[in-house]
Amino acid sequence: MAGIYIHIPFCKQACYYCDFHFSTSLKKKDELVDCLVKEIELRKEELNGAIVETIYFGGGTPSILSQQEIDKIIKSVYQYHTVIQEPEITLEANPDDLNKEKIIELSKSQVNRLSIGIQSFYEADLKLMNRAHNAKEAKECLSIASRYFENISVDLIYGIPGLSHDAWRENIHTALSFSVPHISSYALTVEPKTALESFIKKGVISEVDDEQSQEQFHILIDELEKADFVHYELSNFGKEEFFSKNNSAYWLGKPYVGIGPSAHSFDGIQRSWNINNNSKYIKAIQEGKLPIERETLSTTDRYNEYIMTGLRTVWGVSLEKVKTDFGETYFEYLMLQSEKHQKEELLYIEDGKLRTTQKGKFLSDGIASDLFKLNLS
Repeated sequence: MAGIYIHIPFCKQACYYCDFHFSTSLKKKDELVDCLVKEIELRKEELNGAIVETIYFGGGTPSILSQQEIDKIIKSVYQYHTVIQEPEITLEANPDDLNKEKIIELSKSQVNRLSIGIQSFYEADLKLMNRAHNAKEAKECLSIASRYFENISVDLIYGIPGLSHDAWRENIHTALSFSVPHISSYALTVEPKTALESFIKKGVISEVDDEQSQEQFHILIDELEKADFVHYELSNFGKEEFFSKNNSAYWLGKPYVGIGPSAHSFDGIQRSWNINNNSKYIKAIQEGKLPIERETLSTTDRYNEYIMTGLRTVWGVSLEKVKTDFGETYFEYLMLQSEKHQKEELLYIEDGKLRTTQKGKFLSDGIASDLFKLNLS
């Protein structure tokens, strides 16, 4: 099984914290949609006949597309790939795009999962992050969407300067009040060269407090576990049968093709990425060229990636897989490096799997980096 990721590099306005590739100018939108379709054709052999089980529209803001444009892209995937009977087709969307007419239109299309970028239900938070929607729109779109879609994911951000623990709990409870079966939640992160970094340096916005973020992460876990959500990945919580198939495939190392400027792909051995410039992407595709860079992953690269993704998930790191896929040297190194984290009750081994404890979850990326292997082929 495999996946197709479609990157839509357009937004109405720039969120202060975002470092993804996007443009606020829609002048080249029509050309770019045509090029997405063309790239799907140019790369039709890349999955080597693997059946597509997920199609994911990410961005940027995919909900900025018309229904006709979305349908056109989905049709091209079906034209050049074999797709399972009931694929998961996700559209990332912003509340300000999801009026009742748009939601009904989407519900009649092949899109069967919405990932809605709420981030917060508080006006002050939305303004601090420069989100395009307001709190009223956030609630209205969820109220309508939950009547037409069963499979909805909501994005929430914690660790926002000024966000109290009580307000954070209220954000979680508000999301749950709409009976959504999936929540993705991320700590506000200050990425280099973003507006947020600039405003913090100038003192316009308070610095992000790591202790606040960690405490709110554990509040999130506690509140969602009470609501019978499974914490199946560091930033993702879902009811049974509602885990993101697209994201799960990524964490489990399944192949996927990324279409569009800046989109990444993986086939198990090679990783590749498209140029992150809309004009250059369009020019290359119109000339029948793929604006792609590729790298072949070494054994060490693949080991490190498996450790990173495995520790983030409920499935953990299979010790047998480490032995089988990477060899005894890697297994012994992993056991040695993990000892101190086990003693500190950040990691534990159960059923042949190395996993993070409740205490270690928030620190999983840092722990993983300590388990990485260096200087081997």
